Amino acid sequence: MGIDLHEYQTTLKSRVTLSGIGVHNGKPVSIHFNPADPDTGIVFTRVGDGHEGREIRALVSEIGATDLCTVLGDPAGVHVATVEHLLAALSGLGIDNVAIEIDGSEVPVLDGSAAMYVEAFDQAGMQIQAVKRRYIRIMKPVRIENGASWAEFRPYDGTRFEIDIDFESPAIGRQFFAIDIDPETFRAEISRARTFGFMKDVERLWAAGYALGSSLENSVVIGDDNRVINMGGLRYKNEFVRHKMLDAMGDLALAGARFIGCFRSYRGGHKLNAAALRRLLSDRSAFQIVETSRRERGRSAEMVAVNAPVYAPWMI
Repeated sequence: MGIDLHEYQTTLKSRVTLSGIGVHNGKPVSIHFNPADPDTGIVFTRVGDGHEGREIRALVSEIGATDLCTVLGDPAGVHVATVEHLLAALSGLGIDNVAIEIDGSEVPVLDGSAAMYVEAFDQAGMQIQAVKRRYIRIMKPVRIENGASWAEFRPYDGTRFEIDIDFESPAIGRQFFAIDIDPETFRAEISRARTFGFMKDVERLWAAGYALGSSLENSVVIGDDNRVINMGGLRYKNEFVRHKMLDAMGDLALAGARFIGCFRSYRGGHKLNAAALRRLLSDRSAFQIVETSRRERGRSAEMVAVNAPVYAPWMI
């Protein structure tokens, strides 16, 4: 294959902690990232808030809601909300196994992007583990549509995202961004793109219990005059579509394994991303579970199909 895929699973070398507020509930929260054994995946554990020891795995089967953010668990009970930026950082950097302790119901928004998660994981360092990493290789096109919106997976020799957004606001308009994902491109081109919203929607969101922690410190805000009101302006000229790609990466990380293929969407969002992922994983002829096999004394490698366990993390 013409791509550089890591052969072995990874985890963090040491524990690292971040604190902040939830962008929707506005409540303070601390989150601790710990090294985890091979094949653990990403697991959230609620601590110190009356839900001590309750675990929620970062898998598509655990999605409880997709309104404005991705929620894992029971939205009316034990859950962890707004997981997408964090999961995008783990996926983008190639970190497979992490045990996460969180003392609230929503992941901290920090600066509205994945940049501070990237910094934290760099601080902790990455440990290579002696167990092969498995990938989901897309074998045929899978498409889902919802009105004018659509999303699809297609075979591709790499991991690629092609995101197309189209907003009536002239501050955004139509933007398209496509890129092959590896840790370097994720850091430079995607990780710093912030969440965004419109000033005209604030009161409606507040009344519905959303965006209670949103501010100019963690969101790009478009004013009533259709201009970005943040003093520093945008981090990228097309920051809006790059953030939608960041969201898509986080949502699709809930497959439990990385993709070898291309994900494309037009006017997508959390709900469409989740629906596309469920559609793909419900069709076992549409994908194959593969891992790296080295030959000729380790100087060449190819991806070979493997038998997935009965209760594989990507199963729904």
